[in-house]
Amino acid sequence: MLGLPRGGVAVAAPVAAALGGELDVLVVRKAGVPWQPELALGAVTASGHRVVNAEVARRIRLGDAEVEVVFADAQAAAEQRQRLLRGGRPALRLAGRTVVLVDDGIATGATMRAAAELLATAEPGPRVVVVAVPVGPADTVDELAEVVDAVVALEIPATFLAVGEWYDDFTQVEDADVRALLRP
Repeated sequence: MLGLPRGGVAVAAPVAAALGGELDVLVVRKAGVPWQPELALGAVTASGHRVVNAEVARRIRLGDAEVEVVFADAQAAAEQRQRLLRGGRPALRLAGRTVVLVDDGIATGATMRAAAELLATAEPGPRVVVVAVPVGPADTVDELAEVVDAVVALEIPATFLAVGEWYDDFTQVEDADVRALLRP
């Protein structure tokens, strides 16, 4: 099980325990537009795999050098966060294994797509990659299904506004809680 922090680790931990599987974290960072950080230009993993939102890139007309800075900054932040959350523990070996990528839900899917593409293109990579989430919109689930072997979404609502609306308590999971969940 690979949980996307922070909520994905909290969702993945009991699943990993129930299945007798190992748990690790895979950090993906949103690469926000410089003057509007909440607008995702794309996402990048700690190892540097990028997913670019072509529509946003076209609309904002950033130069190649500016795009490079945005993604380099996001990658550096992802690397730092992954080190913090793992606490010096090495990454799980994934080659030839079935890997389940878990998050607390998906909206646009950019973060999950970056993680899924990283695993799908890794050499040597996992034998099977599955995305598992409690909730996500149909179009995003369908898009992710093109990248991985399977997508499991417990709820695929006809109308989807935000992941948080599907939780009674969507309080942010703290880094200390993620680190505790990742301890063997």
